[in-house]
Amino acid sequence: MWPFQKKPKEEAKKKRAYYLAAKEDTKEREIEIMASKVRWAIQQSPNKELVFLCIGSDRSTGDALGPFVGSMLKQNKLPYPVYGTLKSPVHALNLGEVMKELKENYENPMIFAIDACLGDEERIGYILFKEEPLIPGHALNKSLPQVGQLHMRAIVNYLDPLSPAQSLNDTRLYTVIHLAGVITDIIMRATSTEEFEE
Repeated sequence: MWPFQKKPKEEAKKKRAYYLAAKEDTKEREIEIMASKVRWAIQQSPNKELVFLCIGSDRSTGDALGPFVGSMLKQNKLPYPVYGTLKSPVHALNLGEVMKELKENYENPMIFAIDACLGDEERIGYILFKEEPLIPGHALNKSLPQVGQLHMRAIVNYLDPLSPAQSLNDTRLYTVIHLAGVITDIIMRATSTEEFEE
């Protein structure tokens, strides 16, 4: 699945998308710019309870991005509910059950979904933030419901059309942990109390 394909101008206007190349030399300012985009999007619905849904499985290196982010957010004491960690991952087999739980526990929440993604080899390390629902499991041709109002994905490896599952399994753990750390940094900056008070 390649998230950066060109779309008609009218559709592009409706759905904002922001990109960050999370390389080793990524500048502090680039991370702060992405955090400001995320902050702005969250602030558009101030009356909704914000919930983070980190999707993925710890049984696949590439797919473990979401659970790593969820665990890092909890370790950093994010002041919002987080679903999906290394200890309690949210994946294809329990996503429906978790969504039902969210519906029961929160009244019309703003769900911020996070997931791994596959793409072109030269785009590995790119992080995408979109103001629209996430369709999990798309690269593996899984039929899962779209979730959330906002989402962030990171390209953890290249997409092998013949074996996308193998692409996820062959992903470097270093890449996943690095991207999870950058995403966590962006979210912590975007949701900091000081920033919201400005």
